Amino acid sequence: MPNGFAGGYSKLPDRLGGIGRALWAVHYEASRRRAQGDDIIMLSIGEPDMPTPPAIVDAAERSLRAGRTHYSPAEGEPEVLQALADSYTKRTGRLIEPSQLMFTPGTHTALYLVCQTLLDSGDDLLVPEPFYAAYTPVVSVTGANVITVPLRSDEGFRLRADDIAAKITPKTKALLLNNPHNPTGAVLSLDAVEEITRICHENDIWVISDEVYEHLVYRGTFSSPFDIDQYAEGVAVVSSLSKSHAMAGWRSGWALAPRDLMHRVRQIGEAVTFGAQPFLQDAAVFALQEAANTGAEMCAIFARRAEKACSILNDSKHIVAHEPDSGVFVMADISRTGLSGSEFAMGLLDSESVATMPGESFGESAAGHLRISLTVPDEELVEACLRLRDFASRQALET
Repeated sequence: MPNGFAGGYSKLPDRLGGIGRALWAVHYEASRRRAQGDDIIMLSIGEPDMPTPPAIVDAAERSLRAGRTHYSPAEGEPEVLQALADSYTKRTGRLIEPSQLMFTPGTHTALYLVCQTLLDSGDDLLVPEPFYAAYTPVVSVTGANVITVPLRSDEGFRLRADDIAAKITPKTKALLLNNPHNPTGAVLSLDAVEEITRICHENDIWVISDEVYEHLVYRGTFSSPFDIDQYAEGVAVVSSLSKSHAMAGWRSGWALAPRDLMHRVRQIGEAVTFGAQPFLQDAAVFALQEAANTGAEMCAIFARRAEKACSILNDSKHIVAHEPDSGVFVMADISRTGLSGSEFAMGLLDSESVATMPGESFGESAAGHLRISLTVPDEELVEACLRLRDFASRQALET
């Protein structure tokens, strides 16, 4: 320490150990090169390339000019909580009250608050793997253990109830269910969701349901454990407007839970965020009540792109691309090239100026895979997939 100062730090930074940033190493390197002027095709992040609908932008601007720039209630403005409650009342068919909700700066914050409320150090959290890279640092902050439940590519990466049951121990506190699934795009049937939730309910295990991609299902039908009346008391939902209304940068998310749990979530939320910007919440209300859900339009676009990408990649004997049911990603098995996902992704960036996410960023079950984002215009995506296919062929020849 400079000047002889010997003050100490908490153990939290050491516990996290940079794990979150390390998982995004290829993406950060690609972003750095792009900022320096390199022409990089960015297929490494799931931000829809569609603009936020102008009517939502106008609503935010009107709110700003009306002076909605002051402090806001920690749990969220009454209007946005009511709009969300109305939306879930319509979806579930039962009365959902504003007291069951908290508005947060994005799904990431909502998940953090729910995990902090439910998990203590030493608890076990079941997480189907592969899983969204940001889960690891969020859970690590609590001191809980991530217990992975591997998903199999030959079963379409769909979670099985039997695999959950096999992982339950007296330390199991919750299941983090991501449906529709990131990174694989798999969608669970209602029967599967009901069976998984029943097992958790019978063992007094909470279900944390990440439903960000609810409105981007293009094959199959979305089902939520929160919508199953007899199990809803053991379910917390986290979601946002990022994908449904192309509002990724607006940080407009929420947590939904039974009242007793939400009371505790709000206590922690008040200590952490103490409210979101009123003008953003006004825009969220407009999006929920007045703006057309852009999910249907985006579904058609991403379904088309997924088909194009898989068609190009599967034309190679060295790649197996798994066509998704939802979302904005394609998972591709590149293990036949003899490279790991990390080696392939960095080599692809160096050689072809295409940025992807290595499967290892999403857990050991995704080793030897790439996650390919569909969030660039069609012509860019086609060009990137052609480069990827050619790179895979060259690597296979060299090994």
